[in-house]
Amino acid sequence: MGEVDQAFIQSIEHRTNLDTIEIEGIPLIDLSLSHTTDINVLVSKIGTACKNWGFFQVINHGVPLELLEKIKVAAKAFFDQTMEEKRNVKRDEVNPMGYYESEHTKNVRDWKEVFDFLIKDPSFLPASPELEDDEMRTLSNQWPENPPQFREVCQEYAREVEKLGYKLLELISLSLGLPSNRFNGYFEDQLSRMRLNHYPPCPCPELALGVGRHKDAGALTIVAQDDVGGLQVKRKSDGVWAPVKPTSNALVINVGDIIQVWSNEAYESVEHRVVVNSERERFSIPIFIFPSHYVMVKPLEELVNEGNPPKYKPYNFGKFNVARNRSNYKKLEVQNIQISDFKII
Repeated sequence: MGEVDQAFIQSIEHRTNLDTIEIEGIPLIDLSLSHTTDINVLVSKIGTACKNWGFFQVINHGVPLELLEKIKVAAKAFFDQTMEEKRNVKRDEVNPMGYYESEHTKNVRDWKEVFDFLIKDPSFLPASPELEDDEMRTLSNQWPENPPQFREVCQEYAREVEKLGYKLLELISLSLGLPSNRFNGYFEDQLSRMRLNHYPPCPCPELALGVGRHKDAGALTIVAQDDVGGLQVKRKSDGVWAPVKPTSNALVINVGDIIQVWSNEAYESVEHRVVVNSERERFSIPIFIFPSHYVMVKPLEELVNEGNPPKYKPYNFGKFNVARNRSNYKKLEVQNIQISDFKII
């Protein structure tokens, strides 16, 4: 990626302060249960973390630790290949699965390269964001020939994290006072996807960001990160950017926009970003838990009443997803679609 091109430079108000700050970190939650009564304590901790932070880390999460190490090794092996090799599986607007090195967030290019694949292959998505257009298109994964076992490791890891995702959705549902299986039906034809992120060293980390400030459009995001650090969360209490310190064998969880809407803002999807540094590369592996394309996202009726009316109009997730992803490939003159566009004033 060489020198810092103008396309990477953040506006002054969104540049990072490189001074190290020590502040309270996001909650760390142990998912293991020693007694059946512990479930209520665990549900309470999850609910508090979702309400106060929108982010938390989990340990004893059930994803085999040796698999966690294997996926990190696989990510490095893939990105260490030549650009020519990686571009053999380059994605585009027609097939958005594969390798990409020029993604944009908030219309500024991110200092990173990525590899994306679907959890459910193939998956189906609307052909356009236009509501009157009923045409569908098929999305399929494309896998590189090298490194060896790359596909197998990625798919095995994704299966294990998917199980964790559903377990967390059940705990979040319970924390809202709902049955544990309340969300299950939304994911029968899920659009969930996994991503490998590589953030190379940046010669001017005070000007660029690995990923600019954003909120996640899905239900949940589950992230494995290495020991370099860089993920920052905008603390709800005061707007300070709080670093998510790498914790050995932990996974980072964040609530997405869909949970914010389903919960009618009992829980909030919060802004986060990734800072880069001039010395070390960084790897992270997020899985984005997305519902089926035909799901109409709206506040759950059980959580709405006369004193707490719905705060959002329903929207179709597939159409939303297609509109949202248009800015990944080019700079747009307007801000990308947001759930705030469906907010009831």
